Amino acid sequence: MIEVSVKTGSRRREQTRARLLDAAHEVFGEVGMAAASVEAICERAGFTRGAFYSNFESKEELFLALITQLSEDKLEQVAGRVRELASGSRSLDASAIVNQVVGVSLGDGMEPQLVAEIRVQALRDPRMAAAYLAWQDGLRVRVERIIAQVVDAYGVRLRLPVPDAAQLMLDLSDDTCTRAAMEGRSRDEIGELLNARLERLVVVLVEAPAG
Repeated sequence: MIEVSVKTGSRRREQTRARLLDAAHEVFGEVGMAAASVEAICERAGFTRGAFYSNFESKEELFLALITQLSEDKLEQVAGRVRELASGSRSLDASAIVNQVVGVSLGDGMEPQLVAEIRVQALRDPRMAAAYLAWQDGLRVRVERIIAQVVDAYGVRLRLPVPDAAQLMLDLSDDTCTRAAMEGRSRDEIGELLNARLERLVVVLVEAPAG
């Protein structure tokens, strides 16, 4: 009976956490992180402040959990597409890999404005800085694994070590999305621009076959 009760409590906690994350995604997207309040997020999720603080210490911690979830979901999709491509053609096509694997953005679902807000917070708060850097490091590791899968599947050689190539892709994605957002481009326009830039980067990173 105790084990069943623990499992039920754990599931309920997971459901509460998931609803808070969904609500936060909506509220952050509407008003930004600075203007979003814990009360507004709780109201959107249908919970009390007590439920919020039993899952997250602060709004900033909630936001980091949100962008981590969005990143993981996107990268899991990317990894699945890599496996699909690896089971097909054995010739490397930069355009196919970028368009089918990378998709719109490594940060799809995360508005550049929101990521910029958390970065500003991280510059001011050492605890936030540590959490933000840990998230970035985890993201890079996932991208490294995906690149390694592509390298193994197609038998190609890169001009840079895999960790450096992964960091370049992340930096390019971040810079492109942020600048394009400042220019007022639409999501589709940002996707097209990012795909084009990543395609050029893949061409530069991959060594031409000998002979």
